[in-house]
Amino acid sequence: MRICLLNAHPDPDPARFCHALADAYQGGAEAAGHEVTRFNVGALPVGVLQSAKAFAEPPGEAVRAVQDALRDADHFVMVYPLWLGTLPAAAKAFLEQLARANFLIETASESQAWPQRKMKGKSARLIVTMGMPGFAYRLFFRSHSLKALEAGVLGLSGFKPVRDSVFGAVETSAARRETLLARARALGAKGR
Repeated sequence: MRICLLNAHPDPDPARFCHALADAYQGGAEAAGHEVTRFNVGALPVGVLQSAKAFAEPPGEAVRAVQDALRDADHFVMVYPLWLGTLPAAAKAFLEQLARANFLIETASESQAWPQRKMKGKSARLIVTMGMPGFAYRLFFRSHSLKALEAGVLGLSGFKPVRDSVFGAVETSAARRETLLARARALGAKGR
């Protein structure tokens, strides 16, 4: 399986736990024979789009490399931290860059009422980290931002199935982190 792995943590410091999770996922996937192409948002020159005109134009070379890898992939994985209840701003800005020039969806036209889903045939996995327990995010906050990303971006683009892993309480202990790294490694080995 060909996997496009995106570490969407905006901090390029390798000490961030999202980096370790991406490493674990990639290691498990490659050990199982999957081909992984990885990108780190914190290392990419990502700007904020400010107009519909800019959104319609092709992105810069760094983002085009991610588009190429995703076009060739069977599976997309994005690892990111929950900040203020949602994606970090840089991760959201990157997704907007990635979607430029009708890459994820072909926008509706006079002859077509619904956007064409350009990522059909690909699956996706979102791995989100947070300080609060994962069950609290799901129960009390109803995973609102995660559901919006799954349905409003990935599902609308044609990814199916879209699965998620909520890794909560990441700051509690080293043992907890080791458990989560093992889970990420296992997901990578399965290509899920």
